[in-house]
Amino acid sequence: MRKTWLCATVLGFWAALGLAQTTEELVNEGKNTENVTMHSMGYDRKSYSPLKQINKSNIKHLVPIWNASVMNDEGELAAPTIYNGVMYVVNGKWTFAIDVETGRQIWRTPVKLEAGVSRTAINRGGATIYNGKIFRVTVDNHLVAIQMKTSEELWNQKYADLKDGFYSTGGPIVANGVVISGVSGGESTTRGFLDGWDPETGKKLWRRYTIPAPGEPGSETWPKNSDAWSQGGGPTWRSGSYDPQLDLVYWGTGNAEPYDPRPRQNLDSLYTNSVLAIRPKTGEMVCYYQYTPNDVYDVDSVDEQVLADIQINGQPRKVMIQANKNGFLYVVDRTNCKLIAANPYVKVNWASKIDLATGRPVLTDIQKRFAAGEEVEIWPSRGTNAVPIAFNPTTGLIYATTWNVPRIQKLAPPKETIPGKDSTGVVSRQPVIKPGDVVGHLLAINPVTGDKKWEIPLTDLPSSSGMLATGGGLLFTGKLTGEFLALDESTGKTLWQFKTGSSVNSTAITYTHKGRQYVTIASGLGGILASRYASRIMPTGGSIWTFALGE
Repeated sequence: MRKTWLCATVLGFWAALGLAQTTEELVNEGKNTENVTMHSMGYDRKSYSPLKQINKSNIKHLVPIWNASVMNDEGELAAPTIYNGVMYVVNGKWTFAIDVETGRQIWRTPVKLEAGVSRTAINRGGATIYNGKIFRVTVDNHLVAIQMKTSEELWNQKYADLKDGFYSTGGPIVANGVVISGVSGGESTTRGFLDGWDPETGKKLWRRYTIPAPGEPGSETWPKNSDAWSQGGGPTWRSGSYDPQLDLVYWGTGNAEPYDPRPRQNLDSLYTNSVLAIRPKTGEMVCYYQYTPNDVYDVDSVDEQVLADIQINGQPRKVMIQANKNGFLYVVDRTNCKLIAANPYVKVNWASKIDLATGRPVLTDIQKRFAAGEEVEIWPSRGTNAVPIAFNPTTGLIYATTWNVPRIQKLAPPKETIPGKDSTGVVSRQPVIKPGDVVGHLLAINPVTGDKKWEIPLTDLPSSSGMLATGGGLLFTGKLTGEFLALDESTGKTLWQFKTGSSVNSTAITYTHKGRQYVTIASGLGGILASRYASRIMPTGGSIWTFALGE
């Protein structure tokens, strides 16, 4: 009787809500401020909200409203999504539906993994919602559709094998009625790809490989009479952006494999370390831009493309902006994938600049010294740690959490390449970090000129949290030590902070409910680098924190 009553109560709660998220609602993300239906607050991935009920003058009155455990010790890297008063949360172990007003669990359903899976499971990007369904990936390469109302699994499609070196962490997107998902495994002698799926049936519509087969355009950038292309990397482990007007999805690709360039004959290795502009209905590639040809430093280009319409030399341009792992901040025309601007946003020593005429980096002697067998110190090891940046269209500035840590590596002795096994071809070691060392920054920068408005140093521990910008003149971000921060957009000064129970490795969202503005952040130490830096001083344990102004 109790179970029957509970089921009736939950279904009654849902009956009052409309559950069919339409393409129109996704395109118009932000017009209804009670919903957050997309990663980074919209298809354009700006991580920006015009909401200003919470602002610089009253931020000191921000207080926690509720906290909910999400029963996970492996890390909370995904931001929640919200529809009609219900919050959806995904992590490596569970999918949750939570009442936005109270933090009460409506339902939860476990992630079902294949027998014998031991890889740590994390999720980047939030729960993807469309037409009454939640779409999510599991670490063992399954795309799952879950009914939002009942948590029933509607379909489950396997698209790759763990034994072949593939695994999955990134959130899918839905563009023009197609679910698009990526894959990880760029260090495991794999060939990256994107898949397009029918959201209703789970039928695979297309597959776009990120490395061309012999005879396809771009195959000339791989050695002839070699199978290097078949295991050359190019993973797609972050989520894409989408321009509905151009009907183009923009998705970044990862490192070339191995890092040792000799098996690849020092060729460009397309389409690794690139952004691909593709048609969501067919997977057709319309154009591309390669950020780092012949990658030997593991500088993935998978970070989100921020889509913006800005003035360049007095003319309006449709652009995409990426804070690349290689240390340069790029502005690229999203109609044709042509480079407009590229400026260093962190310390860079592997290239002196990006040639705007050719779009290619002007290399220093680092690469020659590395190829000669010398151990080299490369700056940066990463510009950011695979977390969203924010763009405020009013200020025209990019806001980011950056890293100030080198990568130290040299060529490894040659060994047999085994498909599915790690084979980077290099030996690397961690740099020594002394107490008080500046290991990262909070940054505000003009993406076109490269001028930094402010740069706040972070000592001892870098940040693995993304940025959220708001119309209230605030930036929300977090620290590995667990603080959730509100910064003054104009100066970078910390105006407010709250200590959560674990590290903040995710990105905040903001929304309204019954006229009141809320801010929500996931807390929970996870991810390889965040854990490497903070596991000795921070506990694990995932939870969702929601804040509003005190009444």
